[in-house]
Amino acid sequence: MSDADSIDLVSHSSLHTERLGERLGKLAQPNDVFALWGELGAGKTVLARGVAVGLGIDPVDVASPTFIILREHFGGRMPMFHLDLYRLEGADITNTGWEECLEAGGVTVIEWPDRAVSALPEDRVDVRLEWIADTKRRAVISGTGRRSARLVEELRSSVARA
Repeated sequence: MSDADSIDLVSHSSLHTERLGERLGKLAQPNDVFALWGELGAGKTVLARGVAVGLGIDPVDVASPTFIILREHFGGRMPMFHLDLYRLEGADITNTGWEECLEAGGVTVIEWPDRAVSALPEDRVDVRLEWIADTKRRAVISGTGRRSARLVEELRSSVARA
């Protein structure tokens, strides 16, 4: 991946991370997938909450779906399917209903995608969050296919205008 294929940003607060997610949500189209990579506390759920805001979904109920794996959020311009694969083991992903989400006309946000790398769609936006300090995070955003690369380029333009 070259620098032209990715965006490297620093977030100075959880609000800034949420706003980054909001920008992604505003740019999202039906069936887009956002894979959120990062350790515990990196800001994955905060970013997912921002995606919901960008879709016009009330973010109040957007929390880590760790114990139920999949939460569906409606009420915006399209639904958001929020998966947390942290507790997933082996091939269990086939029983989560996530394949239906990928074709349901909404946006799929996946936390802990490393638990199911072989099942991830080829065309997705990868957001790698890295903890730097208490509220400071590094976000590297890249597209893995034609549609996602276009979305990342739109995000780059959006960030440059801000």
